[in-house]
Amino acid sequence: MNKILIIRFSSIGDIVLTTPVIRCIKKQLPDAVIHYLTKEKFRAVLEQNPYIDEIFTINKEIDEVMLELIRERYDFIVDLHNNIRSWRVKMVLKSPSKAFNKLNLQKWLKVNFKINLLPDLHIVDRYLEAAKPLGIQNDGKGLDFFLDPDKSDTRLSLPERFQDGYVAIVIGGQHKTKMYPADQLIELCKNLNDHVVLLGGPDDSENGTFIAKEAGDHVLNTCGNYSLMESAWLLAGASHIVTNDTGLMHIAAALRKDITSIWGNTIPEFGMYPYFPKECKAINNMMEVKPLSCRPCSKIGFKKCPKGHFKCMKNIKPQVILESIQSH
Repeated sequence: MNKILIIRFSSIGDIVLTTPVIRCIKKQLPDAVIHYLTKEKFRAVLEQNPYIDEIFTINKEIDEVMLELIRERYDFIVDLHNNIRSWRVKMVLKSPSKAFNKLNLQKWLKVNFKINLLPDLHIVDRYLEAAKPLGIQNDGKGLDFFLDPDKSDTRLSLPERFQDGYVAIVIGGQHKTKMYPADQLIELCKNLNDHVVLLGGPDDSENGTFIAKEAGDHVLNTCGNYSLMESAWLLAGASHIVTNDTGLMHIAAALRKDITSIWGNTIPEFGMYPYFPKECKAINNMMEVKPLSCRPCSKIGFKKCPKGHFKCMKNIKPQVILESIQSH
């Protein structure tokens, strides 16, 4: 028996991006028992995944589960986080392991000196490299996200006029410099003939209310009203998804939806753009301002544009996004 521990502590998007590793191990090593270690707040991302035998979670410290992990006697650890916390797990468990390459030096050079030594390789493929000692190969079937059947009526909770179809727009982001400006979203929504559902977390609720009020009655703000799984069902029901670089973008890719992604201070070259199966015909349009000498200004993001002009987002005109939506 191969008992394997996969480690990834954050975030929603990153965990979704690890799902090909989970599937490939389970299908290519049929006797494998797969456990996954993450944070409790991300459990919902994995709970419906049939390829995982057990999920271990922490709130803050790995000591919360360390005794349980020691008792499992793992044959191999696939470290898809590669930080001090995951190093501690490996040091205590003493099982054979491999970590993925975070490319921190290459990213630092790109951000600070605009020197591009980044490989043309998606992070999914770098994650899979960590499973290569097990003989695992990429099956080319893309990401997995398994909807919770108990939340399948989420779309029926929308006003009736939205239940026949809508464009979903994910307005939030982990950082302000990854978020498309509200005034441009309003312009985009005003020019859309479709119904529009705005998606985001509680922090996006006020912004969503403002956008919906200014854009018109065909726009519905749901930010903060639905759980992750409920929001995923709303993504599944959309005809097209417009999204910032967020976790919901990766869930949309896992659901094989047509996507227009909007890139501000981050760049697709970091390897975290929407990842589709080889045979998938879904639209995958990535909107970004190229070239822009200050971009990328960070591998993660800031509260506001360091230069003050925010050209990376402001120069992406709503008309271009509208044309992308209408191209399907």
